[in-house]
Amino acid sequence: MFNRLAHVLARSLPGSTGVRPFLHRLRGVKIGRNVFIGDDVYLENEYPEAVEIHEGAQIGIRAILLAHTRGPGHLIVEKDAYIGPNVVVAASGGQTLRIGEGAVISAGVVVTTNVAPRMFVVNTAAKAVAEARIPLARAESVEEFTRGLVPIKRNP
Repeated sequence: MFNRLAHVLARSLPGSTGVRPFLHRLRGVKIGRNVFIGDDVYLENEYPEAVEIHEGAQIGIRAILLAHTRGPGHLIVEKDAYIGPNVVVAASGGQTLRIGEGAVISAGVVVTTNVAPRMFVVNTAAKAVAEARIPLARAESVEEFTRGLVPIKRNP
């Protein structure tokens, strides 16, 4: 119960370099000095002890860090790594996922494998894949919307 309450408080209280890291430490997360944790960060609820965030790391707003997918794994965010807004980092059960020292993960990226030190990881740009002849906001059902999709043909 304490873990859940501290997690909720850490997601919403101010104090990105003081209060939030302190609350997560109380939950069992290993957190180094000078760590920044942005607003509404979801930081492993079931196995907080399986997460390490090293000195100087920064975690952006609404990031999600999970140390378990089908059982506990281990998640390590190394020194001076930057995890951008809305990033999802998910370690598999029994595995260690490592974000290398000084690595930068751009906004909206999903990370399921190790990121080497000092790498800059970005999402591929959004691209149109179909024309929506029936807008989803006006469709009677998802099926009607789907039937109205016309794939965009690309030249090889």
